Amino acid sequence: MRAIATAFALVLALGLSPALAQNDAASEGSPTTPSTDVNQRAPKPDVLYDPGLLPDAVRETRDKILEAALAGDLDKLRSIINSFPEPPTLTFGDQGDAIEAMKSQSNDGKGLEVMAILAEVLEAGFVHVDAGTPQDMYVWPYFAQYPIDQLTASQTVELFKIVTSYEFKEMQEFGAYNFYRVGISADGVWHFFVSGD
Repeated sequence: MRAIATAFALVLALGLSPALAQNDAASEGSPTTPSTDVNQRAPKPDVLYDPGLLPDAVRETRDKILEAALAGDLDKLRSIINSFPEPPTLTFGDQGDAIEAMKSQSNDGKGLEVMAILAEVLEAGFVHVDAGTPQDMYVWPYFAQYPIDQLTASQTVELFKIVTSYEFKEMQEFGAYNFYRVGISADGVWHFFVSGD
């Protein structure tokens, strides 16, 4: 079951819905890339901002992670990670120790830069995907599931709180948001904090 959840997390981390991923697999050999496919076929999801709309279990997990991230408290974050049967996916490779994985991704070498990104991501708008299914998930920021070429000016300003204009330009060329995103399932389990590429 965890393998299925991890595979689903990776599909979400790449900015695809499971349905689109299945369609892409079925049409292998098509010249259209999956990221472009997302922008052309996926409807714009409902973007939510109020954490009060989250189920209690999801809101509690999000709040705990956010508190640790804002404090730069890696020990508290480790405690949160260890509270789950399996650690969240933090890298697409062999991540080993979760906190060490975060430190290795952080330009400051201490994990604090990545903690700042984690906080920014969790303070952004979010989306609810695959509601009522075993893959029911809340994803931050909503850009991970939103057509990157259909952002309004105000949404682009929101995105610039998380990424630079250079990174945004690369995303436009790629066809989808490919920076850090967080996934928490409807039962409050933290599944991933990864950056797609």
